[in-house]
Amino acid sequence: MDSRFKGLGVQNAYFPMFVTEAALNKEKEHVEGFSPEVAWVTRSGQSEMKEPIAIRPTSETIMYPAYAKWIHSHRDLPLLINQWTNVVRWEFKHPTPFIRTREFLWQEGHTAHANKAECDAFVRSILNIYATTYQELLAVPVIKGRKSDDERFPGADNTETVELYVPVSGRGIQGATSHMLGNNFSKMFEINYQDVDGKSQMVW
Repeated sequence: MDSRFKGLGVQNAYFPMFVTEAALNKEKEHVEGFSPEVAWVTRSGQSEMKEPIAIRPTSETIMYPAYAKWIHSHRDLPLLINQWTNVVRWEFKHPTPFIRTREFLWQEGHTAHANKAECDAFVRSILNIYATTYQELLAVPVIKGRKSDDERFPGADNTETVELYVPVSGRGIQGATSHMLGNNFSKMFEINYQDVDGKSQMVW
């Protein structure tokens, strides 16, 4: 997967695992879906911290403030960054070994594009890499599709997914997903660029 991402021009990076409460609150609507699962650090040694910090459940709030500093012109786009990183989701339900544990390692790509068409195309390119990885490397058949509004990623315009079929139970399990976030996070974190005509635009 890593070589295929790099073949599309994606670069690997690493961002901090801790996110401040203020940064999380900046995107309340998005975090609302994660809020029961956010793990908080409240003590340092024997001392209570003045402000708790969260262990990342995902990385938008950590990465996008940097994107707002890095992106100024259409020449800065597309910005294609990927992390191989761990996240923590302190789910209330019992974690399921080999399916979902509270801490898990994943690949988390975040890209910024000049327009919707380019963004849509990239979402599907990544989904195709996921599907190929399941099918050709792991010999696991998948069905590609789009999540319903109730199941899509909080803060996304839509979520493309590969669903895995479990023959024993006849049920499906969500595999990898690729999200089209639209301008939602650009508005929150003021990620804008100057287009070829000198006009300010929000990234996709």
